Amino acid sequence: MIHQYRNNGYNIVMDVNSGAVHVVEDVVYDAVALLAAEMPENSRPAIPQELRERVEKRLAEEYGYGAQDIADAMSDIQELIDGEQLFTQDIYRDYVVDFKKRKTVVKALCLHIAHDCNLACRYCFAGEGEYHGRRALMSFEVGKKALDFLIANSGSRRHLEVDFFGGEPLMNWDVVKRLVEYGRSQEAEHDKQFRFTLTTNGVLLNDEIMEFCNREMSNVVLSLDGRREVNDRMRPFRKGAGSYDIIVPKFQKFAESRGQMNYYVRGTFTRNNLDFASDVLHFADLGFRQMSVEPVVASPDEPYAIRPEDLPQILAEYDRLAVEYIKRKKEGRGFNFFHFMIDLNQGPCVAKRLSGCGSGTEYLAVTPWGDLYPCHQFVGQEQFLLGNVDEGITNTELRDEFKLVNVYAKDKCRNCFARFYCSGGCAANAWNYDGSITGAYEIGCEMQKKRIECAIMIKAALAEDEA
Repeated sequence: MIHQYRNNGYNIVMDVNSGAVHVVEDVVYDAVALLAAEMPENSRPAIPQELRERVEKRLAEEYGYGAQDIADAMSDIQELIDGEQLFTQDIYRDYVVDFKKRKTVVKALCLHIAHDCNLACRYCFAGEGEYHGRRALMSFEVGKKALDFLIANSGSRRHLEVDFFGGEPLMNWDVVKRLVEYGRSQEAEHDKQFRFTLTTNGVLLNDEIMEFCNREMSNVVLSLDGRREVNDRMRPFRKGAGSYDIIVPKFQKFAESRGQMNYYVRGTFTRNNLDFASDVLHFADLGFRQMSVEPVVASPDEPYAIRPEDLPQILAEYDRLAVEYIKRKKEGRGFNFFHFMIDLNQGPCVAKRLSGCGSGTEYLAVTPWGDLYPCHQFVGQEQFLLGNVDEGITNTELRDEFKLVNVYAKDKCRNCFARFYCSGGCAANAWNYDGSITGAYEIGCEMQKKRIECAIMIKAALAEDEA
């Protein structure tokens, strides 16, 4: 499968199955397009002679290329085919023989340490931390059982991940500290190593918490939506006051205390700020170097929800951000934007490329009272209840459904060039917008494809500068 596009002056050809990416001249770009339209699946590794002659004739007569340029282009293309970097076969389809038979190994938990929050974010899918249920704080005893469950179900996997999530986790800070201490106490005995992370809105952040996090948290996510007016419109306190002026100085101090590493500022853009590139650049201007801005997850009925007609502006905004991203990198004042960080060396492993985050199998969310859900976005939806920390996974049928979520189980993913980069996208978004965990959130798909195209173009531009 071939995917081609032009972006910021670069002609980019992707061989989807091998992961090879090529920046090519116009004649090669046009020749590949003509070949891709007609290349028989069973003809590789050689271009059929009749097809070759037909393509060469069209390149000369319709495109106006010279004979030598055409000959060189066809030679280059054949060399890439011979090197298994163009028109390659899909070797991964056979890898998905029966995911349902795989042994379930849990490697990560999202601990809902607090179903409560001190902000009233207008787009919050958790309903101000309540997850459409009741306000509650996780007890140490429930959290301890969750860590014991993780250790017991992690098999031979040594590195385990635990994210303290909410609501707002700092509203239950003492339990967070005690659970970290307990986890550390279990590492040597079970030959495990915990990687703790925390997601916070920053309202309660102070020096003591920063010092603890710098010692114990491998990563910290700092929630901020961008410019003051953007943030305060969607992330106010319950009485309506904005949060920007309170949290930004704390976040700046925290980022510096971590050496501008192992954190990221995470924003949400809505229909109210489709010019979200300005918010990303605002983060950079504030001194942050690690950041992400994600599209809102919301019912289509909400006035701030992203609509299909917004896509042209959103896609153009990613292009605008990519150009500025390159400019700042070359000027020595660069930053990392999560969606532009891409691995072109076929990472991560095959299973992750095919099945994504592992929600419902390798990754689970735990409520304050110990119920287990596939991920934080499913919490509170009783049809997705998997079990609890006392009895473990009792709804094995549902778990097995999540085992089968992979790019070949999704009709809309099978022929998509992005499938090995996004791994089929988010199961929760698919459920919310398509009614099936093997469906697709098509607006999200279009944004993801654009981000991938921009990320690859950025790689090409920065590699050219280093050459």
